[in-house]
Amino acid sequence: GGIGISIGVRDRWVTVIAPIEGTPAWKAGIQGGDRIIKIDDASTEGLSLDDAMKKMRGEKGTKVILTIFREGRDKPLEFAIIRDIIQIKSVPFAGVLSNGVGYIRLSSFSERSRDEIDAAFAKIDKQRPRGVILDLRYNPGGLLSQAVEIAEEFTPRGKKIVYTRGRDPQQNRDFYSTSDQTHDQYPIVILVNQWTASASEIVSGAMQDLDLGLVV
Repeated sequence: GGIGISIGVRDRWVTVIAPIEGTPAWKAGIQGGDRIIKIDDASTEGLSLDDAMKKMRGEKGTKVILTIFREGRDKPLEFAIIRDIIQIKSVPFAGVLSNGVGYIRLSSFSERSRDEIDAAFAKIDKQRPRGVILDLRYNPGGLLSQAVEIAEEFTPRGKKIVYTRGRDPQQNRDFYSTSDQTHDQYPIVILVNQWTASASEIVSGAMQDLDLGLVV
C-alpha cells in the first residue's frame, strides 16, 4: 500500500511534486510544493527518495503521519493518512459537459496513456462536442515517448513536436508526428498550472508553438 504522491528532493528536503488524483494523499489535502519535514517521527532532511518512499509505503489500512511545511503557513501541518492500494489511471475522467464541451483529465503519463486518451476521444466524439478541454493541471509528467504520442493526437503528420540535444551529437533526436488522423475539427483548450511539469509541458508547449490549441 501507499499514499499516492510524486516526490522529489529540493534543498535536501523531500518535496511533493503532485498528489495523484483519487488517492489518500489527494483526499487528505496534500499539495504540490509541500515540503515533507517528517514521516511519522523521523526527519526527512537529507533522506533519499528511495528511503522516503519505503517509509511512506506499508500495509493497506495502516496509518502514516506526514508533517508538512507549506509556503505561507506559520506552523507545520500534520496529516494522518491511511495507506491504500494505488491504482493509477492516466485518464481518470472524460466526458461531455452540459454546455456541449468535451473534457479530458490527463493526470499522468504512462505506457497506457495513448490508449486511454484514444478511448476518451472515441467516447466524446460520438457526442459531437463543440470544443474539447484537455486538463493537464497537477500532471507531473512521465515518459517522453508518451508525451510525443499524446501530442500526435492533435499534430498533423510531419510537424516537429519536440527535440532533444545532448553533449554527444549521437544523443540528438527530433520527434515528428506520424499521425494521419488528428482532433482538429473543434477548438482545443489546454489547462495548466504551476504543477504542470515535464511531459505535460512538452504537450502543452508543442500545441502552443504549432497553434493547435489555446493554453490557459
